[in-house]
Amino acid sequence: MKVTLDYAVLAPVLVPAIGAVLVLLLDALLPRLGHWHWAIAALVLLVGAASTVPAFTSYDDSRATLCLNGTQCLYVADRVASALQVATLVSAAVVALLILPVRAPVDRTPVASALVLTAAAGGTGVMAARDLGSWLVLIELATIPTVALVAFRARRSAVDGALSLLTTSLVSFAVLALGAAMWFASTGSALLDGDAVLAAAADPETRRVLVLAVVLIVAGLGFKLSLVPFHAWTPEAYSGASIPVGAFLAVTSKLAALGALLAVLRGVTVLGESALLAIAVVAAITMTLGNVMALREPSALRLLAWSTVAQAGWVILPLATVASGAVRASAGYLLVYGLATLVAFAVVTLVAHAEGRDHATRLTSYAGLFRRRPLAAVTLGAALLTLAGLPPGIIGLVAKVLALRPVVADGLWWLAVIAAINAMLGLAVYLRWMLAMLGRPHADAVVDRPHRLHVALVVLGLLALAATSLAPQLLLGLVG
Repeated sequence: MKVTLDYAVLAPVLVPAIGAVLVLLLDALLPRLGHWHWAIAALVLLVGAASTVPAFTSYDDSRATLCLNGTQCLYVADRVASALQVATLVSAAVVALLILPVRAPVDRTPVASALVLTAAAGGTGVMAARDLGSWLVLIELATIPTVALVAFRARRSAVDGALSLLTTSLVSFAVLALGAAMWFASTGSALLDGDAVLAAAADPETRRVLVLAVVLIVAGLGFKLSLVPFHAWTPEAYSGASIPVGAFLAVTSKLAALGALLAVLRGVTVLGESALLAIAVVAAITMTLGNVMALREPSALRLLAWSTVAQAGWVILPLATVASGAVRASAGYLLVYGLATLVAFAVVTLVAHAEGRDHATRLTSYAGLFRRRPLAAVTLGAALLTLAGLPPGIIGLVAKVLALRPVVADGLWWLAVIAAINAMLGLAVYLRWMLAMLGRPHADAVVDRPHRLHVALVVLGLLALAATSLAPQLLLGLVG
């Protein structure tokens, strides 16, 4: 059997994986590097992101490697997968830079930076995996390191969050493994292949098993996407972890989980709307519960956690249809959510580093932020308006329209109405935080100067939000 191998196509996965090994070797050879391991990790991740450029300059719709006899390929990176890969690597690099100025035990730095690189490698690989074995291993490679990253804060809340994340991760893997087994039993193939799905769908007996396999896989990935009722770990993990690690959970991990879901759903639209009804119901419940819980949340980190839950409903909303553009709409919405959420976490990290974590995590402590830190307040306001879909965050409004378009085109009016109601609830969630920033500052407000690197990242985040709102195709064009 002849197997083709193209290292250039595998570079987005290989670069962070090799970088994780190099970081540990550097620590053994040069133990005094200290926090500079995070700078090395960020550089490696950006190099990995640069390796995806050929996917956007090539005329080919996809790039494949690990092909058996030149026909069945085990790794296929199409335009959507490549867009999610570059977003995963860039978001992980931003997280590494956010951690760089934070004071933490030096002996944990090499391991923590290697874990970020390992999780990024797993996340980029799962998006292009086309066989069940690699798909299962890579999705766990993207998940398990995050448990240790949460626990590294070494506080009781961090341990509780890590245990909650670990428990749900193990349960989700069991559900995913069962779904993968039923997929193999129904299709007779270990490949995530549309042709195998078509053959299984033709037989009523195997069709039932295949539909159940899809439901189990969606449920297993629901844990990682923070979909209701698999969301319970999210507030605990976000509030227990360090703030940059919370950003990693909210953005990088979600990109990997959606990439894993899209790798499966690309081939199952032939089953029709009945197989996707579960996604529609989960999307409606998820966005509703997330918004309702966020409305009563006094903690900034837990509000961002519930925001993640609500936005996860919007992310999978287009996938409840059989429309041809559903996959691109879902991926595009996640890119917009990821950018806005990452910018929000960057501002919270800046405030926490300058004023203390306890001060930055209370929503009431943001009173007067426009007066004492106008740059941070404007940037956070832009991120919140983008998540709400309000001008000047035009890119957020465009993303919501794109997410709703397949639903309306497919005639799912009940789902469109629920989404519209949740869009209004989302306005209340994010405007509540903005109104707090307009208030008078507390007498005990700290005005220490923030770290220059955090300021630079916040400025870059504001520029990115402004540029993508003026020209949404800069971001949404990545998914074609």
